[in-house]
This record gives sequence, C-alpha cells and structure tokens, in this order.
Amino acid sequence: MRFKDRADAGRRLAQALTAYRNTKDAIVFALPRGGVVLGVEVAKALHIPLDLVIPRKVGHPMQPEYAIAAVAESGQLATNPGEVERVDPDWFKQAVERERREAGRRRGLYLAGRPMPALAGKTAIIVDDGIATGLTMFAAIRDVRHAGAARIVVAVPAAPAETAARLQREVDEVVTLDNGEYYLGAVGAYYDSFPQVSDAEVIELLKPAAGEA
Repeated sequence: MRFKDRADAGRRLAQALTAYRNTKDAIVFALPRGGVVLGVEVAKALHIPLDLVIPRKVGHPMQPEYAIAAVAESGQLATNPGEVERVDPDWFKQAVERERREAGRRRGLYLAGRPMPALAGKTAIIVDDGIATGLTMFAAIRDVRHAGAARIVVAVPAAPAETAARLQREVDEVVTLDNGEYYLGAVGAYYDSFPQVSDAEVIELLKPAAGEA
C-alpha cells in the first residue's frame, strides 16, 4: 500500500480507527515530528484531543543514525540489549539523559511546556508515520503506560510484520494499513512524498490543540 503523503496516510488511518470516534476519555498521542501530521488528521476525524509523546532515539556512538535505544520524557527506556551491552555504560547513561532532556525541550517548544495530560483510566492512541526498528514506539508505549493509560492503541500506516507482532504483545490493539509481510525496508518507501517535517510546521499544526488546552 502506498500513500500520497502523511496527511493522506493520516486520513486513511482515521478511517481504520472509526470505532474510537467521539470516545470519551480517549487521547491521540502523536510522535514528532512526522507523526504529528498524521495525528492531526486522526484527532480531527475522531473528534478527540491531540497531544504528544516524545521519545528520542539514542544512536550508537560510532554510528549515530543506528538506534540502540530510545528514551521518553519521563525517562522510560526501550533498548536493543545486545547493542547496549557493547557500549561504555557511562557514555550510555549520559546519552540517555541528554536525549531525555531534549524530549522535554521539545515539549516546551511544541506545546509551550504543557505537561502530558492525566491518563488514568483513559485510552491512549499512539500515532506515527511508520515503524522500522520500533524502539521509539516501545519507549512511547512505556511512557503512556507509566502515565496511567488504561488502554493503549498503536496506529501506524505500516510496520514490519515481526515488529507488529511484538507490539501486539505489548498493547491492547495495533492498527496498521499494510500487514508488513513484505516490508519495503524504510518508512519513506510507502509515501510518494515524504519530506522532513520542521519544528515550525509542528508548532503550526499543534496551534489548535494548544488553543483547546
């Protein structure tokens, strides 16, 4: 399955989530930056609030683009244990703390520091533009669970079948539009247009959500 752009994917994802339309005590949590484009479409279509969960990738010291862990604002951590065991523990501790602080900085930038809403007894629908290794999504799941979410739904256009199966064991529901049996190797491969999303775009997209708060 292919998508014109992130907004198109978000609208199609919303159609797959119609069971949650007008659900009381449900909140859409988008992962910045790309996931915010989809999150806006999903929240708008379902008539439920939009917020952010902000996990940050921790890259390998010799290959920063290769994620060995991800950490959320609250410090909730997801790791690739085999890789983490092979790096200096002091370096890793500092890298995790650096990214945790960056997650907090971004909340301040995107939502003027508004804290994550109270989640006790609520449903968290976590939205991103796709999943590769899944580390950031697993950190996001742990973050909303730590915040007290009663039910967790992960909604993404596409994910590798193996990763989707792991997610199924972690959350109450996984919604994808492509079963990932023949994963294309990269999130962007599913989109005709997949540009970088800037901080300025995220801030603009979130203005209605900030106004509602």
